[in-house]
Amino acid sequence: MLFLTTSPIPGNEEYVARTIDNLFKAGANVYYHTIKRAHVSGHASQEELKLMLGLTKPKHFIPMHGEFRMLVQHGRLAIETGVSPENVFIIENGTPIEISADGSARRGQPVTAGYVFVDGLSVGEVGDVILRDRRALANDGMFMIVVQVDKQTGRIVGTPEIITRGFVHGPEEDRIIEEAISRMRQAVDQPGADRISEIALLKTQIKDSVSRFLYEQTKRRPMVFPVVVEV
Repeated sequence: MLFLTTSPIPGNEEYVARTIDNLFKAGANVYYHTIKRAHVSGHASQEELKLMLGLTKPKHFIPMHGEFRMLVQHGRLAIETGVSPENVFIIENGTPIEISADGSARRGQPVTAGYVFVDGLSVGEVGDVILRDRRALANDGMFMIVVQVDKQTGRIVGTPEIITRGFVHGPEEDRIIEEAISRMRQAVDQPGADRISEIALLKTQIKDSVSRFLYEQTKRRPMVFPVVVEV
């Protein structure tokens, strides 16, 4: 017989439920929070915190772990037990505390802090832009368009090639691809419009028109990659 006397931390419910299921599969009889409503906190109460402060009698006090409001309340408890208010530091990630040889302490200049991502052999080199692109690829897939254009006129030559990954599959795929090609031709070869001879401008034109079309058809925003080959 097993008793789980704590409620799952928000965000960990799936892992806790999986553990309970595995315990039942192993033959255990598990009493958990939704059955017995038994909860024992893993955090000390105010009186216990005061006792610890009274026993250690710190000169400087830096509350750690918890929401900012919790750190403030913990700092107030330290002041109640005799710690000087100027020696109580409520800090956030990236705020260093500098302690001098004479025992005095002060806030230092903020430093960069946060998650450090390990990506293969690289450590800390994955930035927000890369993460955003990976989320977009995971959510909506990619749509690559390979187009041949006349070097002199910028006009499309032949039939563009479409490559998709994680976007659409099945009966709708052929229709959407054919209509996407048609929409792209209309955007690039508008009657009376100036011919686009610069590759960068042509890519932008293709990407914008195809992205709008795909969202209209699917309400999804795959990453669109135009590849232009001059002939």
